[in-house]
Amino acid sequence: SLSLPLSQVPRVFVNLLEILQIEGLRRIKDDSLGCSLLQKNMCPCFLIPGEDSLELSEIKRVNREYQMETERLVSGGRYDGREDFTVVIQPYFRNSIIPLAADGKPDLSFFSVDCFHFSERGHAEMAIALWNNMLEPVGRKQVYNNFTHNRRKIHCPSKDQPYFFTRNNSFPWRTPSTLPAINTVPLWAAMVILAAGLLIGCLTTWLLLSRKAQQRVREKERGPELPSTAL
Repeated sequence: SLSLPLSQVPRVFVNLLEILQIEGLRRIKDDSLGCSLLQKNMCPCFLIPGEDSLELSEIKRVNREYQMETERLVSGGRYDGREDFTVVIQPYFRNSIIPLAADGKPDLSFFSVDCFHFSERGHAEMAIALWNNMLEPVGRKQVYNNFTHNRRKIHCPSKDQPYFFTRNNSFPWRTPSTLPAINTVPLWAAMVILAAGLLIGCLTTWLLLSRKAQQRVREKERGPELPSTAL
């Protein structure tokens, strides 16, 4: 899904979010019909296992490794070799914090009726977290979500850095010559290679057909072989 736009779509800035740390959703409880019937069907592998069970420990490990592999995919440098395409990890889901109400219980206003997906209010908070991550340098991004009513937490571009951060502009000492090269073939070169391949194919086919035709001519010139008889 990333290699296709890399090779065919110019001028693209891809925000790649790490998977949510799902364990905290086990704390979301409600006696409503939607929560009781739907929640465990949304992610049974995480929500059904008992506390301190082997199943829960294993799925928590898989959850964390998925986050790490996503980070390694992008930080490996394969998407850093061009000026008109980039992929940036926005890690505000890495350490998920469940919002709490005044009574110390999870604040259900951030979640939908199924007690699993975000509500409109929750999506608004996630949009703010994404925006703020985009304005933070790679390596210094906030790695947790901050559920609050305070809109003053929304970041604004500075005069010195009025842009979204990528791996390239987060590390000024990385010059284009030090970036990993991406193997690209110019269109004219691809056409030349294609024409040469067709020419070689046609020539090879002609030689094979000519050789077979010559063999048939020789066989006709020899004539049928007469059976030998013992004298």
